[in-house]
Amino acid sequence: MPDFLGRSVYLTEFEKQKAPLAACPAGGAPVFISLHIGEEFGPDYPARVRSMCSWLQRHGWRILADVSDQTAPQFGCGDILQLARELGLWGLRLDDGFSLEQACRLAAQIPIAVNASTTTPAQAAALAAAGPEVIAMHNFYPRPETGLDPDFLQESTRMLQSAGMKVWAFIPGDARLRGPVYEGLPTLEAHRKVPPLAAFADLAVRYGLDGIFAGDPGVSSYEQEQIDSFCASGVLPVPVELAAGQEGLYGKIFTCRPDSPRWLVRYQESRAYARQGSPVEPGSCTPRTRGTITMDNVRYGRYAGEIQLIRQDLPADERVNVIGRVDPRYQLLMDCIQRGSRFQMVPPPKGDSHAL
Repeated sequence: MPDFLGRSVYLTEFEKQKAPLAACPAGGAPVFISLHIGEEFGPDYPARVRSMCSWLQRHGWRILADVSDQTAPQFGCGDILQLARELGLWGLRLDDGFSLEQACRLAAQIPIAVNASTTTPAQAAALAAAGPEVIAMHNFYPRPETGLDPDFLQESTRMLQSAGMKVWAFIPGDARLRGPVYEGLPTLEAHRKVPPLAAFADLAVRYGLDGIFAGDPGVSSYEQEQIDSFCASGVLPVPVELAAGQEGLYGKIFTCRPDSPRWLVRYQESRAYARQGSPVEPGSCTPRTRGTITMDNVRYGRYAGEIQLIRQDLPADERVNVIGRVDPRYQLLMDCIQRGSRFQMVPPPKGDSHAL
């Protein structure tokens, strides 16, 4: 699983991004920049890029720069490796204009990333053998309806990883979106309107991505903090609204029982917690729709106190109390809870979060 959320930095947005990026504990996490966005060009472009890269380095970010065969001359450099040294780049994302042979030569000297969507199995094998850190990086897609479909993302990721490459992709931001379309910058079309936490977990758990970047310039503090927690602990945060009196369940770490059926998650530790408290009396025995959190009451005998997360609509049961619901924005996270994995219920975001 990735141990970071990479960020995307844009020269035209950089002054707005400085403060939130400085507040992030980068710790060597990668940041993605592009050095061939036409609308950013101008007489002072090289100087502004150098200043931006210097600042990012000082604040602990590893810079991965998207470059073409025209980038080095634009900065007055003889070749792309000279440019990488001058700007302090960690790696190069190679765009159009680089042959397979050129990419392999570069891979032997610096981490490189290539287009994951267009790399063939033979090219992937050659690139993986050429250097110690070669990445296949999917694009992000500003225009709605053009993002990747699940089958292609899954198939291409498996192929590239089997060839020995790491695979990275993008999720949308939520605090500040990038123009001119302002519709998010995801790799997977299904993530376009999904909060960063849910999109991150989906790519990490269900698709097995090795690295994940926010394509948009702004990620709220709530989303960043939950993603950081997930990366550090492996415990998946699931934002839920719990009924009054059940708030003590927030933050407790649960395990999905290995024998949980696909239509619900059984909380392995829940009955042990229940034995420490008062008997669970019947109440709110309503229909158990997808996203419902339930607790068995005393009418269920020895099952009393068992908590379940419902992933498929089930009818009401007088032996089962409804005690909460997954925040509708985060229901994708229910499908990221795997048998034997750990998770915790957390309060959902309230109001506008400070942008990171």
